[in-house]
Amino acid sequence: MEQDSMMEDASAKEVKLGRKVTWVGFWTNALLSLFKIIAGVVGRSSAMVADGIHSASDLLTDVAVIVVIGASRKKADSSHSYGHGKIETFVTFLIAVLLAVVGIGILVDGVTRAIDFFKGGEIPEPNWIAFSMAIISILVKEWLFRYTRSAARKISSPAMEANAWHHRSDAFSSIATLIGISGAMFLGPKWRFLDPVAAVFVSVLIIVMASKMASSSVKELLEASLPQEESDRIKEIIKSTPGVKDFHRFRSRSNGNTKIVDLHIKLDPDISLKKAHDIATTVENNIKKEYDPIVVNIHMEPYYPQASYD
Repeated sequence: MEQDSMMEDASAKEVKLGRKVTWVGFWTNALLSLFKIIAGVVGRSSAMVADGIHSASDLLTDVAVIVVIGASRKKADSSHSYGHGKIETFVTFLIAVLLAVVGIGILVDGVTRAIDFFKGGEIPEPNWIAFSMAIISILVKEWLFRYTRSAARKISSPAMEANAWHHRSDAFSSIATLIGISGAMFLGPKWRFLDPVAAVFVSVLIIVMASKMASSSVKELLEASLPQEESDRIKEIIKSTPGVKDFHRFRSRSNGNTKIVDLHIKLDPDISLKKAHDIATTVENNIKKEYDPIVVNIHMEPYYPQASYD
């Protein structure tokens, strides 16, 4: 009971931290997107207006994380025996999809503007207001990325980490905007194509980043095993536990930020049930010392040297 209470307290603290950090991101994005759109209009930069709209898209992911961070850490119940961690995995996937959509939108817009420019179209010359706002945006979004990622790793939240990378994608977008504005301001009209070209380059980075996030989420949703390095280490812990003669039927998977391991251990058939239980408990505790949160399900069997195990 005391251990369950401590786990609940730790989970509550994680939820509180996650929501606090995400609310900071939400209000920062709200103000930043407003100022960027105003700076784009006043500063005659369509790229800055688009960048402001990109920042506004972060508000959706912030809201999603705020909602899911608590739901994913609810205790296991009769309908979700292993907890609700997959909620966070699913939202991470949705964030990745949204990130990819934003990246594709920037890509299409950049290509269209570049083609139009080389066909004789004009890109308006921006001014110092847009230039300054691009620099401010890069600094603010990079800070938000580091702030959010640090908290995400502290509480092992994939959805928050995905949101952190969404912040960085916005910083990338602002870098492209800054390059375009700089080219238009300092190199003359013939170099204004740098704006859409830079946007295309950054959009590819965003799409690649989103693809990696989506791939990781899909693997977990499809019950993929833990990374080989982690599985090998857990197997070493099992083998090195005194009393364990052998083990088999090792299975592993993830549920949000919780790892799950199932295995059968082989024990001396002549020891008492209490002794067998103590060994199994030691195996569980040894694994939990290195990997937490983790659920370890152990089945005990008698060990016979001549038997073959799958």
